[in-house]
Amino acid sequence: MPELFEILGSFRDIEVIASGRGVKVGAWLKRTYGGSNWRKLKGRALVRDTTGAVYDAEVHWFECHGIGRRRFKIKQT
Repeated sequence: MPELFEILGSFRDIEVIASGRGVKVGAWLKRTYGGSNWRKLKGRALVRDTTGAVYDAEVHWFECHGIGRRRFKIKQT
């Protein structure tokens, strides 16, 4: 599935939302991507949507050591 947005630059104001057993889809992440210690994080970044508009947005994602960042989602603009 193609991405509906592109992240421009780097994240800032990164915070951990959940880790360990607090990640509700942890079992699915482990089956799909591997790894064992998934965390859910949020941060702000510049994003470009499919129309070409660029804006500052809050982005949520999952991250695991050795796997990297997966499943980005814009939550707030």
